[in-house]
Amino acid sequence: MDWYTRCIIGLRVTPVSTKAIDAAAVLYQAYRPQPVPESWPREAAWPEHGIPRGVLVEAEAVHGPVTGVWGPKVAPETLIVDHGKIYVSAHLTSVCRRMGISVQPARLRTGRDKGPVERHFRTLREDLLQRLPGYKGPDIHSRGLNPEKDAFFFHHELEAIIREWTAVTYHRRPHEGLIDPHLPKVELSPAAMFEHGLARAGYIEVPRDPHLAFEFLDVTMRTVQHYGVEIDGRRYNGDCLEGLRDMAGSDIDLDKRRLEFFADPDDATRIHFRDHERVWHTLEWEHAPSLDMPLSEEALQFARRLAAKKHTYPDDRLAIALLLKRWNLGLGTSLVERRMALRLSREQTALDLPESHADPVSSLPSVARLLSLPEQPAPPAIESSQDLEAGDDDADGLEELDEELDFYATALKDIDNDE
Repeated sequence: MDWYTRCIIGLRVTPVSTKAIDAAAVLYQAYRPQPVPESWPREAAWPEHGIPRGVLVEAEAVHGPVTGVWGPKVAPETLIVDHGKIYVSAHLTSVCRRMGISVQPARLRTGRDKGPVERHFRTLREDLLQRLPGYKGPDIHSRGLNPEKDAFFFHHELEAIIREWTAVTYHRRPHEGLIDPHLPKVELSPAAMFEHGLARAGYIEVPRDPHLAFEFLDVTMRTVQHYGVEIDGRRYNGDCLEGLRDMAGSDIDLDKRRLEFFADPDDATRIHFRDHERVWHTLEWEHAPSLDMPLSEEALQFARRLAAKKHTYPDDRLAIALLLKRWNLGLGTSLVERRMALRLSREQTALDLPESHADPVSSLPSVARLLSLPEQPAPPAIESSQDLEAGDDDADGLEELDEELDFYATALKDIDNDE
């Protein structure tokens, strides 16, 4: 929440517990708000700054699809957090240091230091959540008769509902806590308060770097070896590491031997790093080609402990196979396993990372055209042996083929005799 305007600039619904990557993802949404779906009403889309609403250029621009983002773009200066583990972690503090954001912890047992956010949770519960089917209430006295029998929502569906309610209702509704001292009787909504502050103080432009999402990942300092980069027993490699290998045994200064590698805790199959020319590269895990989905670091660590109980020297491939087999059979009954499975089953990622460079071969126009063709139908099934024996056409074809072979053999023999 933006303290001045009470606008919600980022949110994320997580299962059971929250990690530092979730807090960093919410902070990233302040710089890169998510676009609005086409099904939302037109007034829910936040307009681009600097474009007057009264100027009409083309009719298609008015009656076309809904464009814009669901909230304003804000360049945070100070982040007020409580003393939760994820908010004082090295991950979030390093992100704030790179983005120039100061972290101000709230005072202990002082709820008014972050009162607007706590009050917004109550508004969200009373105006939206308790009206949805399957709502269980904050306590046992607020439960319905049979909430388990009502419809339920997945995490990404509930997050989309909260975003739509925020953009359509909350941002457009007058807020009692927003008052201009010069106009005390004017009712201001969070959207109107943002425009009011924009006219008074101006707009601070957010960074335009297309690779800004990498700055919000967890940073690990590692050296580049001849086999690549190793992080927590996982080896990453790529062609972009040529010229950087064996840094530990070279004449490079000690403070320059280690490089910054950016990793997503929810996807341990790849890491990213930036070279001296400020170009981003992606390194893949050695077992990534055998996986068709992201794998979190927490799930991999649990898979290793699970495999160590059954095998003496298990590798990561075997550990992942045992973990997926265990979850497929429904044996993951503990709370920790269910939470890891829920995080892996999310259809949306925490950060919208730029796509890695495509394969130079698959990006060729001819290869891309062939790969985009629809799959050909499967050939007809081979007939049974009884049908083959009953047919007469196959036998006639074999006899004709034998006659042709005898003719060419005789002709070649006559040519040899003539020579």
